[in-house]
Amino acid sequence: MYIVVCYDIPDDRRRAKVCKTLKNFGEHVQYSVFECDLKTKDFQRMRKALQRLIRPEEDNLRFFFLCEACVERVKAIGVERVDPRAPFYVV
Repeated sequence: MYIVVCYDIPDDRRRAKVCKTLKNFGEHVQYSVFECDLKTKDFQRMRKALQRLIRPEEDNLRFFFLCEACVERVKAIGVERVDPRAPFYVV
């Protein structure tokens, strides 16, 4: 499943921990946005790890699930990242 994760966390220390955790699961595409291509069990693992880090009364963490057709329609302007799902060859 392809998931866009966005967060708004006012505390610098918690925000840094969330960012570091998300780097283990996806691509950091903007300041507080990650794109993750995960299996269900990996999403559950990521969500549990993040729930331990945030304060729900202060922080905002959102998961947007994109279908395959929606992922194909994603467009970017400016610096684009390499699509992690695209085939590549090491020579």
